This record gives sequence, structure tokens and C-alpha cells, in this order.
Amino acid sequence: MVDGFCTLADHYRMFGHYNAWANGRLFAAASRLTIDQYRADRGAFFKSVHGTLNHLLVTDRVWMRRFTGEGDAPSRLDAILYETFDELHRARQVEDRRIADFVDDLDEARITATIKYRRVSSPQEIEQQLAPALAHWFNHQTHHRGQVHTLLTGLVGEAPELDLLFFQRLAATGA
Repeated sequence: MVDGFCTLADHYRMFGHYNAWANGRLFAAASRLTIDQYRADRGAFFKSVHGTLNHLLVTDRVWMRRFTGEGDAPSRLDAILYETFDELHRARQVEDRRIADFVDDLDEARITATIKYRRVSSPQEIEQQLAPALAHWFNHQTHHRGQVHTLLTGLVGEAPELDLLFFQRLAATGA
């Protein structure tokens, strides 16, 4: 903190840890679905809970490749990386640790530096500062977790609390 305000690095560290926490809660809820519920095409953009959770892992790997130059980057946004829930859950946990480690190592110089990357859907090359790319990335994760939250609510009538404020309050108490 600088004069009562979080630095950009602190801000993105919080989102990295929130991301892992929210994914953990979502996967815990999804683990209670039947296989038919988990795979049901419910009209979401990536059809099912399974498809949407796979998409989140796909895009996290794409962005982490852009940010670090390391790791696999799928060539399709609708790729199904893992067919089973258990495999996907294990991969999600590994990726969440990787994301948390990445953001924990960020400093202000890195955050204000630029990155270059190509879009998955076109050969267009983009150059932008890391900070707005991180903002997009964490917002994108929240967007699709919200879709899974809606799918869970429609399938079983409830879904876990995922609000950032809830996470911040828990983190402030050390929970």
C-alpha cells in the first residue's frame, strides 16, 4: 500500500488470488452435479458447465502464454482440453497456482510495460500495456464464472457466493 492506496501490483495480486478462490468454490459446486447435469447443453455460449469451465482454462492458458511466453496455448477458444471433471479440476488447480505465482511476482515496471501478441481468432498483432490486458483477463474470468453460476442455479437451484467483496472480507480475517 502506498498512502492508503493499493499499488497496481497489489491490485492484480488480489485478483490472482481471488481467481483461485472463486474457481475453487465453483468447482466444489460443480462436483455435486450429476454427469448429465454437468454436460447438459443449457444454451450458454460454451453450452454446458463442462464447456464453459474448459473455456476458462483455455483462455487462462492463452493469456498466460502471452504474458510469460511459456506454456500451452490452445488454438481454439472452444477447445475441450479435458474430457473428465477430475482431469479438468486438477488442471484448473495447477493453472490457478501458476496464475497466483505470476501475479505475485509482478512489479510496477512490468505492469506498465507493453506486451505483443496475436489474437486466437485472427492473425492481427496487438501491442498494449500489461495493465489493461490483465484487467481484461480478470474481467473475462469473472464473466464466464458468472455464466457457470447461472448454469448451476438453473440446474440445482443454488450456486456459491463469488462476490469479490466476500473474498476480500474473508481475506481480511485470514480465512
